Amino acid sequence: MITGKTKLLGVIGYPVEHSLSPLMHNAAIKAINNQKNQQNLIDYVYLPFPIKPEDLTTAIAGFSAIGVQGFSITIPHKQAIIPLLSEVSDIAEAVGAVNTVYKIDKGWAGTNTDVTGFLAPLKTYNWDWHQKVAVILGNGGAARAVVAGCAELGLAEIHVVGRSEDKLRAFQQSWLNSPLPVNITIHKWDNLSSLITKADLLVNTTPVGMYPNIQEYPVDEAMFDNLSRGAIVYDLIYIPNPTKFIQQAQERGAIAIDGLEMLVQQGAAALELWLKESVPVDVMRRSLREHLGLTD
Repeated sequence: MITGKTKLLGVIGYPVEHSLSPLMHNAAIKAINNQKNQQNLIDYVYLPFPIKPEDLTTAIAGFSAIGVQGFSITIPHKQAIIPLLSEVSDIAEAVGAVNTVYKIDKGWAGTNTDVTGFLAPLKTYNWDWHQKVAVILGNGGAARAVVAGCAELGLAEIHVVGRSEDKLRAFQQSWLNSPLPVNITIHKWDNLSSLITKADLLVNTTPVGMYPNIQEYPVDEAMFDNLSRGAIVYDLIYIPNPTKFIQQAQERGAIAIDGLEMLVQQGAAALELWLKESVPVDVMRRSLREHLGLTD
C-alpha cells in the first residue's frame, strides 16, 4: 500500500516503458516484507521515470526535492548523469558509466552494478580465467562493463570487435588511464571469423537480435562452426529468450548465458545498496521468468 510515507526508488531512461526493473524490484520488496513482522516493514516502491535527455538536470534536481532515495539508469543517461553527481565509485569511473545512484549527505553518488551483474553467472564456472580468451562483439556502452568484468577476472586476452575503426580506436584509448588493468586488442568485423576459433568467452553487447528484430544475429551462422565446444556464449539481450545468437551457439555445444541473469544480478546489487539488507535474488529472477513465459 502506497502512502505519503512511502519512499521512492525508480529507473530513469528514455524510453523506459519497456523496462522490467519495476517488476523485479517491487517483487523483491514484497517478498522481503512477507518475511518481516508488521513493525519492521520496509516502505518502498520502485517506479519508471521517462526522462528526455534535455530534461535530465531538471529531473535530478526534482528527485532531490521530493526525496527520491535512489534510482537505476538506462539508455541514454548512463554517461550524461556523471556531471550531476557528487561522487562516482572507482568502478563506475573505470567503466565510464553509471547505472545506479544513491543518496549521500552531500547529494548523489553513482556506481556501476552492471559489472557485478555481468560477472555473477561467469563466477559459477570453476575456470582458470587467466588462461582464457574473450571476444567481445561491439564497442558501445554495454561493452565497457563487459571489458571491465573481463579485466577483473584476469583473462589472458580481451579482443573487441567493431565496425568503425575510429570508434574502436577511441574505445581503446579510453582505457589507457583506467585504474583497472585493461589491455584490449581491437579488430574490425572482417577479422571475426578467425577470432571465434580462439574464443573461450564470446559476448554479444550489440542490440542485434533484440526484439522486434528477433530473426537477426550478429555472427554469420557459418562462423559458429569454428566455435570451440564448451566455450561460453553470452548474449546481453534478454528479449527474446533465447535469441538466435544463443540458439546457434547451443546447437554447437556451447555453454549459453542470456542477459536475463545479468539484469537480475545488477538489479539485486542495486537494491541491496539502497535497502542496506540482503534481497531475494530468486524472487527477482522468478518474477521475470514468469512474466516472459519462461519455464525451467
